[in-house]
Amino acid sequence: MQLEIRSQGLEIDQGLRGSIERRFRFVLGRFGTRIGRVMVYLADVNGPRGGLDKRCRIVVRLLRAGQVFVEDTDSDLGAVVDRATDRLGLSVRRELERRRERGSRRGEIKGITRSD
Repeated sequence: MQLEIRSQGLEIDQGLRGSIERRFRFVLGRFGTRIGRVMVYLADVNGPRGGLDKRCRIVVRLLRAGQVFVEDTDSDLGAVVDRATDRLGLSVRRELERRRERGSRRGEIKGITRSD
């Protein structure tokens, strides 16, 4: 799993970058063999005006095609990253379960039995 973090209008120091990387490895680690690349886009939407303006957009490219996309906004960068990664973990799990179900249904249609 390759993880890339990009920011716009925010200063991401090494401590925060390390914390974000650990969070992603914790949430997505169990799916590591099925994930190709994770792109994290952090942005300060309103700049110095304040408000709910820290955006975290995450795109996960799954192996064998497909992707999962999550976006969230909050005034606190740490909170928005935590919430988005939690949602991402659930979304990746659901997508991989759907793929497994579609694969097993295809096997049933073709008359192939699967033993898991």
